[in-house]
Amino acid sequence: MRPENVCLQCGACCAYYRASFYWAEADPAQGGSVPPELTTQIDLFLVAMKGTEANPPRCIALHGEIGKAVCCTIYEQRPSPCREFPVSWLDGHPNPRCDQARAAWGLPPLRFEDVWGTSQLDLTPPPLPIDAPAASTGALSLPVDGGFAKIGETDSPPQSAPASQAA
Repeated sequence: MRPENVCLQCGACCAYYRASFYWAEADPAQGGSVPPELTTQIDLFLVAMKGTEANPPRCIALHGEIGKAVCCTIYEQRPSPCREFPVSWLDGHPNPRCDQARAAWGLPPLRFEDVWGTSQLDLTPPPLPIDAPAASTGALSLPVDGGFAKIGETDSPPQSAPASQAA
């Protein structure tokens, strides 16, 4: 399972924390992408997603039922706090803030297997291809006339067909 799939079954952070950020993220003239009509001024420098400043908080862009099925209606335009909030176990460690938001909604903390679909991360490197360069020489074997030759072993061009066979 991918981490964003877990988020689509949760949404607790969107209904627990205030999503405040620098005002320019919601100013198209400054290159901001967050829809300004969905924000409210907090102070001279900060705006917040509407609804997250309320008590209880709930982002105006959140659609669905917490803990069941949710989605962000501005996902591609979401502000930096939302982009940067890591789901628990995304980096192999729990996120206490994610767990705290889930607990506030009566949801259990996420486990590694909830996020990744397995009980452990497989860090085994993939096997090398058959024709990988030799570690000692760095030479790469390439097919040549049905056999293999190392680069640099033959510098002669392929032989042309005898003149008697030319049409």
